[in-house]
Amino acid sequence: MNDLFINVTPLSLILEPLTHEFMRRALIVSALVGGVCGLLSCYMTLKGWALMGDAVSHAVMPGVVVAYALGIPFSIGAFVFGVGSVALIGFIKQKSRIKEDTVIGLVFTGFFALGLVLVSKIKSNIDLMHILFGSPLGISSSDVQQTLIILAVVVAILLFFRRDLMLYCFDATHARSIGINTGMLHYLLLSVLSLAAVAGLQTVGIILVVAMLITPGATAYLLTDRFDRMTYLAIISSVTSSIIGVYISYWSDIETGGSIVLVQTIIFLFAFLFAPRYGILKSHGSTHL
Repeated sequence: MNDLFINVTPLSLILEPLTHEFMRRALIVSALVGGVCGLLSCYMTLKGWALMGDAVSHAVMPGVVVAYALGIPFSIGAFVFGVGSVALIGFIKQKSRIKEDTVIGLVFTGFFALGLVLVSKIKSNIDLMHILFGSPLGISSSDVQQTLIILAVVVAILLFFRRDLMLYCFDATHARSIGINTGMLHYLLLSVLSLAAVAGLQTVGIILVVAMLITPGATAYLLTDRFDRMTYLAIISSVTSSIIGVYISYWSDIETGGSIVLVQTIIFLFAFLFAPRYGILKSHGSTHL
């Protein structure tokens, strides 16, 4: 490892990886996925849906396995099972006295266990580690196309329903009182969450995708009280951490998904400590964004 860095300059640290096609592809996909997840994470943070994001990201696993077994795009199977898990959570919550957080825990662990069983029983070339932890450095051209289409759909929905979703996440009761169909927005946001989880599988995998859907929004929430600035900060922090994480994984030979999420966590810790108004080490005379 020491010999590797003998003739390395700061500029070559950035440019040398770009000579490889797989690195250019990984950087583009990771940055785009990070940006879209960062945007969605603002809504997730305001709505308090961290556990729901965890549930959906884990519930898509059996869908991936079934899709591979049937020879269809994995994104289709993952989306169907993601939405299915949301519908099941809603059904059990309505038909029983069990609280929502308990229902979410039951459903996502059940779906995740089903995925593990299917992986062990269905004969295929599925790499469990790839599903769990992602592999952006080895992403194929067809997977890139699928991911870009999914991201485009997510962004289009979030932008089109931006005002209604923002009001719904801030105050669902008020949104309902002025005639907004909050039931439709509820399932729309969950469907978008499922799509984003599918896109995130390629970069950080099932286990870590929830971090991409929560951490950027939580970081930005500490830095500003305005939603528009919150979205910008979340996207910037998520894209930056994705790019830095890919570079670190290349030079250090470590898991790319873990590297991306670790950088995101470090950025969050800086905000937690030094945010102008809400940081625990803030200056008494500082002002917030």
